[in-house]
Order: sequence, then structure tokens, then C-alpha cells
Amino acid sequence: MNAREEILRRIEDATPARPAAEVAASYDRIDRGYLRRHHDEGVLDLFAERVANYKATVLRVSAPDVAGTVAERLAARPGSYGVPGGLPGEWLAAADAPLVRDPGVASLDGLAGAVTGCAAAIAETGTIVLDHGAAQGPRALSLVPDYHLIVVLAGQVAPDVPEALERLDPDRPLTFVSGPSATSDIELSRVEGVHGPRTLEVLVVG
Repeated sequence: MNAREEILRRIEDATPARPAAEVAASYDRIDRGYLRRHHDEGVLDLFAERVANYKATVLRVSAPDVAGTVAERLAARPGSYGVPGGLPGEWLAAADAPLVRDPGVASLDGLAGAVTGCAAAIAETGTIVLDHGAAQGPRALSLVPDYHLIVVLAGQVAPDVPEALERLDPDRPLTFVSGPSATSDIELSRVEGVHGPRTLEVLVVG
């Protein structure tokens, strides 16, 4: 047994599992009388506005224009792009840039960027959620390349956080993206690209 396994064993021993019925009952007792959504109309407009507030580029496109827009954005940044194996082929049909399907971790740093879909999005907070399914690829694909192009379908945008969380599987590895990577930890000087892509572009389809 290695050190990690020993630590996890000790944690497990210190926090014995509770019966599933008991856990469910405790959740049922939580007061959820809070406002579940703040907007019923203009959800896509709000989402686009909030994402842009994070210094991301937002492009509104119709479904037939996705392929052409993707091709245009990739052409603006020469190089190879990592794409997950489950990304819809029609989104990439017009792209001339070299595409690497399911790139290995060792090759990610040499890519010009990545193109993925998403699992859900939140209009109120301008957040995009990845659960790293077939159209999104492993977490490293969305964090290592300096540029990330995310395609968000209108039906994936929830008005607010509670509804978005209900669409997600808590057992999946969830990544919440609110704009390009940025930090102001050192002397309040904003530095971009430290923990993820320096440049984020979002195609909102619908």
C-alpha cells in the first residue's frame, strides 16, 4: 500500500459510510425555498453578455454556420488543434487546420488550441461546464493548450445555477469555465493563461 492509499484508507475509516436512505433523507430536509431562476426571457443574450464580461470572445451563430465559423477561427491561429473523438464531425467539416483527434497528454503543449463542446452553461454567471464526455475530451485538453474554442448549443444554457446543476452528473469530473484563465494573486496584477487557456472563444449556437 502506498502513501496515497494509506491516507484514503484512514479517511474512509474515520468517516464510515451512511446508509443511502439516510443520506437521501438528509438532503430532503434541506430548505430549498430560494429563487431558482432570475430570468425567463433573453437567456441566450444574458449568457453571451456575461461570458463577454470575462474578456472571452462570444460569437452568435446559427446551426448551419457552425462549421464555417469554426474554420474561420482556427484559420486565424496557424497550427494543429486538439479535438475530442466525440466532437460532431459536421462542426469540423470546413476546417483546413490540422486536427488531432484525442491527442495524448505529451502532445498538448505543442497544439495551437483545442475545440470542444460542453455539458451545460449558466446564463446568470456566464459559466460553461465541461463534464469531459465524448465531445469534450479529458480535462487536460481544456487546460493545457493556450486557446480554447467551445461550442455551446442554445438548449445547453440554463438560466441559473440550480437548473444547470440538475442537468449534470455529480459523478463526472466537472470543470467550470468562467472566461479565460486569469489570476491576480501576486500584487493584484492580472496575469492570464496561468491555470488554463489564455484565450477563450465561445460559439453560441441558436
